[in-house]
Amino acid sequence: QLQLVESGGGLVQPGGSLRLSCAAPRFILNKYAIGWTRQAPGKEREGVLCISSTDVSTYFSNSVKGRFTISRDNAKNAVYLQMNSLKPEDTAIYYCGLVLPQGSSCPKRGDFDYDYWGQGTQVTVSL
Repeated sequence: QLQLVESGGGLVQPGGSLRLSCAAPRFILNKYAIGWTRQAPGKEREGVLCISSTDVSTYFSNSVKGRFTISRDNAKNAVYLQMNSLKPEDTAIYYCGLVLPQGSSCPKRGDFDYDYWGQGTQVTVSL
């Protein structure tokens, strides 16, 4: 069973940075499209960023452009979400998702169109 595991969340002050990681203990992530979504309390899930199987990035949220980037490290079998200049409105549970099959592009909808999900990691931006 494919399992995705997010880590790196926490409490950070406005203007700070966090790097979230998405790993798969028993699965090779190379050549799969991997994306990040988030869900804030009382709000719908929102697509954030995706990296395709050919490492092309797709932004689903204009609010994170210029602040968030996505990357992958095949040697560590992980995908990262680097979040800079964090704002209180970035507070949410962040989930990583994987698109089948291998070699896929990022989904057209960045909120739900993933085949596997992690359990999420909480990011809180507050003084």
